[in-house]
Amino acid sequence: MRENLLMMKIVDAYLGNPNVKKDGVVQTWTNEEVQEYARCMNDPAYFARKYCKIISLDEGLVDFNLYPYQEKMFKAFNTNRFNIVLACRQSGKSISSVAYLLWFVLFHPERIVAIMANKGATAREMLGRVTLMLENLPFFLQPGCKALNKGSIEFSNNSRIVAAATSGSSIRGMSVSLLYLDEFAFVERASEFYTSTYPVISSGKETKVIITSTANGIGNVFHKLWEGATQGVNEYNAFRVDWWDVPGRDDKWKAQTIANTSQLQFDQEFGNTFFGTGDTLIHAETLLNLRRREPIKISNDQVKIYKEPIKGHQYTMTVDVARGRGQDYSTFNLIDISTNPFEQVAVYRNNTISPLLFPNIIYKYANLYNQALVVIESNDAGQVVCNGLYHDLEYENMFVESTIKNSGLGLNMTRKVKRIGCSAFKDLIEHGKINICDEDTILEISTFVAKGQSYEASEGNHDDLVMNYILFGFFVGTTYFSELTDISIKKLMFEQRMLEIENDVVPFGIIDDGLEDTYEKTEDGWAIEHTNQNF
Repeated sequence: MRENLLMMKIVDAYLGNPNVKKDGVVQTWTNEEVQEYARCMNDPAYFARKYCKIISLDEGLVDFNLYPYQEKMFKAFNTNRFNIVLACRQSGKSISSVAYLLWFVLFHPERIVAIMANKGATAREMLGRVTLMLENLPFFLQPGCKALNKGSIEFSNNSRIVAAATSGSSIRGMSVSLLYLDEFAFVERASEFYTSTYPVISSGKETKVIITSTANGIGNVFHKLWEGATQGVNEYNAFRVDWWDVPGRDDKWKAQTIANTSQLQFDQEFGNTFFGTGDTLIHAETLLNLRRREPIKISNDQVKIYKEPIKGHQYTMTVDVARGRGQDYSTFNLIDISTNPFEQVAVYRNNTISPLLFPNIIYKYANLYNQALVVIESNDAGQVVCNGLYHDLEYENMFVESTIKNSGLGLNMTRKVKRIGCSAFKDLIEHGKINICDEDTILEISTFVAKGQSYEASEGNHDDLVMNYILFGFFVGTTYFSELTDISIKKLMFEQRMLEIENDVVPFGIIDDGLEDTYEKTEDGWAIEHTNQNF
């Protein structure tokens, strides 16, 4: 009897693989198999727990014994169209996703599932896990296999799974029903891929997206989507797996892991902590506290308005100019300098507008915001915009730097100006002296990193909006700003720093040593320097 069953299995096998049922095999069902099939179809967690096999490092091929959080993960995948999972290392997020993908194609005919990762080899390795699970399923759960190779599996129910690297053309032309993005925080040029792919996926009424990853810095697409999900501003369901959710991990395990690696590595890989991508200008803790808001409206000129102009308030508009050739962006930020803290109220960003037309946009919104003082980076095409605004449109409320050659309009971005601007902006934002709420601006600030002796956008990102604030940082330190606002930014920052010192270092009061103090700017901020050194 056993020999007959074995012979039947070989005959029904796909290309000689006795563990995969070939296409066209007529399935005969027992009552028990019908009941099991129905239960598996209605409960993906039961299917995975009862019939899926995985490879254990210690035991080899074993049953997939789901942890409680994995049970909840399956329910989340099945309930929500869009899911994003932030999970610590070695938590089984990928293998759980693989089991769900297999269940999805087995019990949903005429569906296409795409497994995508940073590299094609990684995606194909994920598909290999699907194949392993398929090979260990009983034949009554298999629909039959039309094709099976390293890059795809096609089933008799006309569903299939494909594996590919994340690129704009990887799934072009496919009607993907479920998109799975593995370790998406580590995908290069993720923004371009997601921008080109998401509209296609989201256009269907039942299409699903599953994104999983460990944390990998601030400002990338994964971090952006996760923050949006936790704040309830996008359509993703946020699912988090922490190190203590995994059975066998306790405080002793944590201490040992930190001893073998480092606290920083543990926090990022197991603590689900988002740190800055590289050496960001702004401290990671400050970046994590930045919160985006939706604009109250977007004008016909594509200016995002976060707050309407208020009568009697003073505004500054800082402007960065590009050539309008579809690469870098021409930008401006309108900042309310009458408030404490300063407040971002309007943002413009366009990479196709000509420098000849840009002055018209500037003129319109500078006038709208109480004839805002306009500070334009005058380098290169910026001089064209300066001249167009001042001479052609006769807008006179512009910043003039006396050291500038040429017409004297605008601000020439030298190394010195950039260094001072970066330092001042860092102090302002880290000490809560300016509020920024625009999503694009926050992203650029989060990816503005050290390069050599300066700062610039990390690879694949932009810094045109950040440069608005570098200009602003330099401007607030000028006599022009102090006279305009009656605010001494040096005094403001010094008082803030002194308050922090008093709170953190001198909890019981201050002892007057009778010496007169002065202060000067250092790389770390405003520091006290005694004028009388006779101790």
